[in-house]
Amino acid sequence: MITSSFNQQGVSLADLARNDGFEWVDLEEEKPTNEAIELSPGDFALKNQALPVRLEGDVLVVAIGSAESLVAVDDLGVLINRPTRAVLAAPNLVKEKIEEIFLERILAGLPGQGDDGVAGMELDETTDLADLQKMAGETAVVQMVNLIFAQAVRDLASDIHIEPYERDMKVRYRVDGMLRDVMTPPKRMHAAIVSRLKILGEMNIAERRLPQDGRIRIVIAGRNIDVRVSIVPTVYGERAVMRILDKGTAMLGLEDLGMRLDTLERYRRMIKLPHGVILATGPTGSGKSTSLYASLQEIWSPTTNILTIEDPVEYQVAGIGQIQVRPQIGLTFANGLRSIVRQDPDIIMVGEIRDFETAEIAIHAALTGHLVFSTLHTNDAAGAVTRLLDMGVEPYLVASSLIGAVAQRLVRRVCQNCAEPDEPSPDLLRAIGISGSDWSRPAPFRRGRGCDKCQHTGYRGRVGLYELFVVDETIRRMTVDRSSSNDMKDVAVRDQAMRTLIGDGQIAVLEGKTTPEEVMRVCARESF
Repeated sequence: MITSSFNQQGVSLADLARNDGFEWVDLEEEKPTNEAIELSPGDFALKNQALPVRLEGDVLVVAIGSAESLVAVDDLGVLINRPTRAVLAAPNLVKEKIEEIFLERILAGLPGQGDDGVAGMELDETTDLADLQKMAGETAVVQMVNLIFAQAVRDLASDIHIEPYERDMKVRYRVDGMLRDVMTPPKRMHAAIVSRLKILGEMNIAERRLPQDGRIRIVIAGRNIDVRVSIVPTVYGERAVMRILDKGTAMLGLEDLGMRLDTLERYRRMIKLPHGVILATGPTGSGKSTSLYASLQEIWSPTTNILTIEDPVEYQVAGIGQIQVRPQIGLTFANGLRSIVRQDPDIIMVGEIRDFETAEIAIHAALTGHLVFSTLHTNDAAGAVTRLLDMGVEPYLVASSLIGAVAQRLVRRVCQNCAEPDEPSPDLLRAIGISGSDWSRPAPFRRGRGCDKCQHTGYRGRVGLYELFVVDETIRRMTVDRSSSNDMKDVAVRDQAMRTLIGDGQIAVLEGKTTPEEVMRVCARESF
């Protein structure tokens, strides 16, 4: 493939490797030997992307995709107590060969469907607990689960889906908000993998008729990763979905969120007010929690008492008291919020306002001198007002307590490694409100060609689009009069110069950060 053999300037990677004094190995021609593979632990190869290729006497030759992995080759030598030598190869082939070889080794260690091993047996409701535990503890199953986690973290996935079907099973990752197939292990592995996840998540492995939730804490590549596990029964077996909670993403500052300077300045002024309600709105997975954590860290000081009540507590933040909702024992958002108010807080974060009772307590907390942050599921920022009114909160309470709302979406960012100039069709640009007079040549638009770093999608990472709605005197009067959210939005755009989500998306497209298709994908509802 061109992408594996040449860089963006069309220069042969093999020539670059030789110029730097490295031997070049074509992994499509040279197959790694079994004796070399046996010397390297699979977890090490996966984590460090270092592929053992062959032995030259006592020296183990290791293929890497870039000079940045040289340290890993030295570490491998220390680990196996023998000299190593690094050679360069195409990064995508190194990745493919490592996954192919070590996955084959894992599957080779698994009993087949015709064997007597428990991993290949059919499960029913009478299956013995000891058989389930034995099945989940097999080396092949443990390695397979480790491989799934390691690859998900390396690919920057936010969710892992393990989906059983009639004749097969799929493992899919959600990367940058989009699901994609990653591997299709044999169906016979499904029950063993799910049982292993239940053991790690401290769930009941004998219960296969009811949904279960758990939490797994793992360390991958030196990073502490929390995994939230949800398992539900389906007609073809239990389906597992795991949310990867990487604490590093929760430590983003407000500057890292992607807000434009004018929006950021207004938002900063808003969160530094002494009391009131500030709402983050948007669909699931739009980054609301990350924005609220960044806000709390911005205003935290040794003189403030910050308490949160969440379902679940996704990230543990130093200096902030966090409470986990437990409805099964009566600890709901409303009950927990009542107790928080008696804890002498300055700032309160409620994970989500779901009902009238929670909304009413949050608003009364704001009216009695507390700054309250929370989230709502609405399509735009102005919709937060009407949603509270629809819940049954009195208009005068909303008008006197709500400071403002910020709606947000996440669009995929054009991969910086393979970005190239692009000129979208005029129809596509018009669909998001960009006309020919908004830009001049050369065209500012960019699109990712597809490379190894972005898994050939053309996108890598995400950037936020924001709509900041401030409750001023005009909006307060409209709230008391129960005006529609569309009318409030029109007033905010006209009088506050509020930039809508699609307006923020237009700027991101004109700056070459994302594409018109991405803006349409996340803002389509607003464009109607």
